[in-house]
Amino acid sequence: MKNFHVRLGIEVADALREHRPVVALESTIVSHGLPRPENLRVAREIEQTVRDAGAVPATIGMVGGQLVVGLDDAELTRLATVDGVSKLSVRDLAVAAATGADGATTVAATSAVAAAAGIGVFATGGLGGVHREAAHTFDESADLGTLARTPIAVVCAGVKSILDVGATLERLETLGVAVVGYRTRRFPGFYLTDAGFDLDWSVDSPEQVADVLAARAGHGAHPGGLLVANPLPIDEQLDPALHDRTLTEGLALLERDGVTGKAVTPYLLAHFHSATAGASLAVNVRIILRNADLAARIAVAAARRGDSAA
Repeated sequence: MKNFHVRLGIEVADALREHRPVVALESTIVSHGLPRPENLRVAREIEQTVRDAGAVPATIGMVGGQLVVGLDDAELTRLATVDGVSKLSVRDLAVAAATGADGATTVAATSAVAAAAGIGVFATGGLGGVHREAAHTFDESADLGTLARTPIAVVCAGVKSILDVGATLERLETLGVAVVGYRTRRFPGFYLTDAGFDLDWSVDSPEQVADVLAARAGHGAHPGGLLVANPLPIDEQLDPALHDRTLTEGLALLERDGVTGKAVTPYLLAHFHSATAGASLAVNVRIILRNADLAARIAVAAARRGDSAA
């Protein structure tokens, strides 16, 4: 009989037992979000960024049907370099485990697994959301529903600008997911510093985010997540005119090629990489490294308070 338990990496298990700060990291960005061989180099750099800020990285993925919280370097290399790695949302985890698959966890799956393991802070690039034309296709990322019921703080650069940002914010409000801007009252648009939407709340420091997490835990009134929107500095964003032109082209290609469902995001990201001659990739890497650093500092601040969010 197969054993379907979740395995903690040695470093992560020690950190959780000793109540040291831990930051969850997704593996989809490694297997599907970045081109080879840059993906493995960046994955290691993300983990090092978390360590440099005082926390322990816990990259989550599935290897041979086993969920691992805190992939070691060999496992990380496997997910970054082998073909046929599945993209796993929450609904896919059990089937992938039973069939012995290699899999990379999305924001939704990473959030759910991290929270179950006792990790309260998660760094990613951009959140999934409501897709354009969702009124007809009903295409909405599982990230949103998962965050509504998962007690985790997600540091991101907003939602990917290829999505319907306004509709995504409306859904987050309906689902009761709190959204705060980090040193901003404007919601970021992943490649872009400003997606064009106001936010009700902002925080100014990792310690203030830790205070929010402590207050949420103390109230016990809402089991859902906290979205910390961390925008790129204006001088580090993708050129807005280039972004808009590339997005328009990419959407037309989507329709031409009949790409739908979970294939949409990697298709458009690949188009951005190609059409911008790598500029979007450089921005993408800056986004995740900045978010990893902030998430680690939040986890450290929460650990100093003695809160479970660390």
